[in-house]
Amino acid sequence: MKNLKARLEAAALFLVVFVLGATFGVLGAHMWAQRVSGEAAPINTKPTRDQIMQDLTQRLQLTPDQQKSIAAAIDETRARWQALYAPLDAPREQIRQEGRAKVRAVLTPQQQVKFDEEMRQLDEQRRKEAEKQPAH
Repeated sequence: MKNLKARLEAAALFLVVFVLGATFGVLGAHMWAQRVSGEAAPINTKPTRDQIMQDLTQRLQLTPDQQKSIAAAIDETRARWQALYAPLDAPREQIRQEGRAKVRAVLTPQQQVKFDEEMRQLDEQRRKEAEKQPAH
C-alpha cells in the first residue's frame, strides 16, 4: 500500500514537472521569436504625443494647465525637429532608392516582383506613420 502511494506521488510529480516544462518551453519559444529573432517588430516605436501626454499625466498627476503647457512644449519641440531634418528628406529618399536598385540588380524577375511589393507595403506603412505624427 505504501509502495502504491509512493508511485502515485512520483507519477503526479512527474506529470506536474512535465506540464511546467512544456509550458515554459512554449513561452520561451514565443518570447524568443518575438524579442530575439525580430518577428513582428514594429517599424516605428516612437511614442506619439498622446501617448507621452497620457504617460506624463498619469505618472506626474498633471493638472489641466500643466497638460496644456507641456503639450505646447512637445508640439514646439517636434516642429523644430521636423524643420531641422526636413532638408534631409530628399537625400534620404535618394539613398533609399539607390539601395533598393542595388538589391533588385541581384534578384531574379520573380524575386523582384516580391521585393517591389514588400517595398510598396513598407512605403505605405511609413506614409501612414508619418501622417499620424503631426496629427498627434
